Amino acid sequence: MRKGLLLLVALPLLSGGCIAKTAWDVATLPVKAAGQAVDWTTTSQEESDRNYGRKMRKQEAEEGRRLREEEKRRKRAERDD
Repeated sequence: MRKGLLLLVALPLLSGGCIAKTAWDVATLPVKAAGQAVDWTTTSQEESDRNYGRKMRKQEAEEGRRLREEEKRRKRAERDD
């Protein structure tokens, strides 16, 4: 009985705050999960800017290809005349 009581009293000292840390993690988990869900569902300004820039570069590259092809066709038509 005495050894059990001694072990029970010494347990918090031996765990070194591990129990408190675990309790804190369990208590804050729902808040962290909700914050992560919001991050996944919303687009930040940086992401929006990056996506817009990517879209514009793709559009400009496509336009450049189209203009080069048109120029080639025009030159061929002039040469054939």
